[in-house]
Amino acid sequence: MKRIALIFSLAWMASACNVLDVEPQSAIPASEAFKDKSGIERGILGAYSGLQSLSYYGRTYLIFSDLAGDNLVHPPNATSTSYSEVDNNAILPENESVDGMWSSIYDGINVANNVIAQVPNIPDMSQAEKDKALGELYFIRALNHFNLLNYFGAIPIRSTPTIGVENINVPRDPVSEVYGQIVRDLEFAALHLPVSSSIKIRATKHAALALLARVALYQKDYPKAIEYTSSLIDGGEYELMAAYGSIFSDELTAESIFEVDFTALDRNRIAEYNFPLTLNGRREVAPADALIGLYTPSDERLAATIAYAGTLPYVIKYDDLSTGSDNVIVLRLAEMYLIRAEALARSNGSIQAIKDDINVIRNRAGLPNTLANSYADLLTVIETERRLELAFEGHRWFDLVRTDRALEVLPTVTNPNQTLFPIPLSELLSNNNPGMTQNPGY
Repeated sequence: MKRIALIFSLAWMASACNVLDVEPQSAIPASEAFKDKSGIERGILGAYSGLQSLSYYGRTYLIFSDLAGDNLVHPPNATSTSYSEVDNNAILPENESVDGMWSSIYDGINVANNVIAQVPNIPDMSQAEKDKALGELYFIRALNHFNLLNYFGAIPIRSTPTIGVENINVPRDPVSEVYGQIVRDLEFAALHLPVSSSIKIRATKHAALALLARVALYQKDYPKAIEYTSSLIDGGEYELMAAYGSIFSDELTAESIFEVDFTALDRNRIAEYNFPLTLNGRREVAPADALIGLYTPSDERLAATIAYAGTLPYVIKYDDLSTGSDNVIVLRLAEMYLIRAEALARSNGSIQAIKDDINVIRNRAGLPNTLANSYADLLTVIETERRLELAFEGHRWFDLVRTDRALEVLPTVTNPNQTLFPIPLSELLSNNNPGMTQNPGY
């Protein structure tokens, strides 16, 4: 049984095994924890801290998208059977890493919901302050629901806090309804959050618009994707870094729109799982040869993405092995160019405008303009540019699934059922959630 307890700084901490979060008798009631503006601020920070989970942006979520796709492999002598299953697209419902991802993201949703429920009752906050607080929490909730949706398909929507033992039968909601909740949350956030390009580790209007653009692309709502990306690209608040490598060697750059903050106290283990044993890493994953072969010698992204220990390649985008304090970029301007290019190509937009957006990305990488001139060829180029530009940032698997390319591209995916991860076995067996059903094929 999951529980949410309030400790020390009032950040919500969770131990999880199923969707339901039950507040233990010893926990401080939310109404007692959140009495004033400062309590709500601590609650918001607790909601952000959920993104730092090792099962989430701290390691698993980020790695699995490239591992289930074709950017990463589980190399010989690696030890994690959970990772091997994902690499082979033969995931068992009892996969502990998938279970941890599911549980940690739902924990984050419940933390946000607990704070959301208390915001209207705070006497020392103006309505504008309440709306801003709700905007941040809605952004976090939307991001969490969206990330779950992309791995598992139809999922239970959680928009109220789960406390006690009521409402424990939590069925899965249709994908369209989950998207509806995500969009409503993000539209509220975009309306009430501040316009600030200097804020990177907390939600802003721009972060909400950028996530709305990604959501619109996944929903195939191409006019909306073009509208949102154009507002960010043409607004001038963000700019591509001149050198690709500086996006990752520095933090909070002019290109970054939203990133998850990590420090030595709140560390991630991404470098540890990527670095080879000779550099004191675990090397549970390694860059796929096919990906490495896609980079041309003049592509400046290669050196900023992949390094070598002798003859062994490893991911270098996250390189702080000692403290694990590399921030994880969730949204950045380069993706907006590629979203707009794809949305234009899929809606028969201007060929030249599509090429212009692609060339902005290619030219920054030291590559010449694309020679593609048809929609089909341009979409192929966009897929490749997304693979190279956004490698190891958590996109590849979702790109292949949303474009129905997974069965064509991945030899380990032979059945459409494999394009969704299994619902964790612990969720299915839980007495707290008898309404849960498994994805087909598992």
